[in-house]
Amino acid sequence: MTLFVLLVGVLIPAVYFRAVYRLPVLENTYDLDNLLKPSIEGERASYAAGVADRVDPSRLAYRRPDFGELPKELVALYTTELGCPTFFQTPREEGVKWAWRLVSAMLFGRQPEGDGWCERTLAYRIADALYVKEPLERAAAAHKLHRFLQKDQLVAYDMSLVRVGRRGLVGVDDVSRALFNNRPPNELNLSELGELALALPPHGYFEELEACSNASLLRQARDVLIGRLARVSLIPTERMRAAQAVPVTCQK
Repeated sequence: MTLFVLLVGVLIPAVYFRAVYRLPVLENTYDLDNLLKPSIEGERASYAAGVADRVDPSRLAYRRPDFGELPKELVALYTTELGCPTFFQTPREEGVKWAWRLVSAMLFGRQPEGDGWCERTLAYRIADALYVKEPLERAAAAHKLHRFLQKDQLVAYDMSLVRVGRRGLVGVDDVSRALFNNRPPNELNLSELGELALALPPHGYFEELEACSNASLLRQARDVLIGRLARVSLIPTERMRAAQAVPVTCQK
């Protein structure tokens, strides 16, 4: 018991503050945006330099993620495929419960049950986008991010940071415009959103969708994703069937 108190009360806080000291300033969304902006704009510009005649310069600029612009069905697809279909139906983890999740993951390689698992996953992936790789510093960055990002912001930032293919595409908006003739996610129907979700992590079928390779298998995979939403009551069965009846975009 004494060892546990020493570990939790003294050693872990000391290690945490040492890791925090090494991090860049990261106290709010303005700090986060300032850290993300150069790398994202640089990545897009690097690709655009070779295909300047085919890239809209206005698409290179970093924009703060806006959860309100994301279709609710796409968010449902994304969180369900992440493993947390009830993500927005459960309270945000705070305090001791959240701290124990971080500590148990670092010390024992496991986490308590609950949607806080997805909160941690999202925070860690955003930390990765800041190129924070050392394990303790990564955990400290994830904790700081979780402190000022609400659940919807965690999802919005993570979706704005996904990278697919080799074309300087950063974020779900870039991916949507590349696959659906320059249309953003909020202009897509449910069957198209299913395809978009299939292009994103954890599946990563962007290149197959773009090339329309194995269209029948892509359609089956898309239908599985849409079917999962109905099984967890995030969409009505009628909407599921209507969306599944539509061919994949590249076959139209």
